[in-house]
Parts: sequence; structure tokens; C-alpha cells
Amino acid sequence: MSPARQSAAHARNRPSTDSRPQQRPRVVAGGGRAIRWDRVGRVALLMVLLGVVALYVGPSISFFSTYRDAKAKRGEVRTLQAENDRLRARRKALQSPGTMEREARRLGLVKPGERPFIVKGLPGDR
Repeated sequence: MSPARQSAAHARNRPSTDSRPQQRPRVVAGGGRAIRWDRVGRVALLMVLLGVVALYVGPSISFFSTYRDAKAKRGEVRTLQAENDRLRARRKALQSPGTMEREARRLGLVKPGERPFIVKGLPGDR
């Protein structure tokens, strides 16, 4: 055996400074290239993690979109509620006889038997 081969064989037989036993990668028949199973495992785990994240993206976007829409609808409901309250108060006011007469006169109506007078040229008239 040549001296170079002896030193290489001796280096292989010598224990490493690492306390763990050195693992040799498995070799696939025919190719002669070693498959690094630890890297394959990491890549597979990364792919699974990316798949899980991808499954959460769509529902998350939908959740935030729905949240924004609900917030806008709540504002619209508050506006409509305020308008409803205003209209109810107006309806209640219009049920009193004094308010009804005042609104009718504002529109230019007169009671039966009354004579209407039209005065023009007052300040504030248009």
C-alpha cells in the first residue's frame, strides 16, 4: 500500500474529535450520488410549513375584508337610525293640531271661509 493510501486509511479509522459517530449519507443505487436525507427532511418540512401558511392566507384576507365591510355597515346603520329618530320626532310633532296648522299655512293653505291676502315686497321675500 502506498504511503498516501495508508494515511488516508489511518485518518478514516482514527476517531474524530466530535463525540458523535460520523454518519455517512446513504447512496442510491445506480447514480453514485449521495442523498442527504437530513436536507431532504428540512426541505419537506419547509414545504409543509409553506403549505400551511398558504392555507391561512385566503381566510385571513377574507376575515379582514369582512371586518372592514361590517365596520362600514355599522356606520351606515347609525346614520339610518339617526334619520329614523328624526323622522319619528317629526311625525309625532305633526300629529299635534298646532303644528299641522302652522305647516299648512307655511305652504300657503287657508281654512275654509277665510280670505287669503298676499303681501309682496317685504324684506326677506325672494
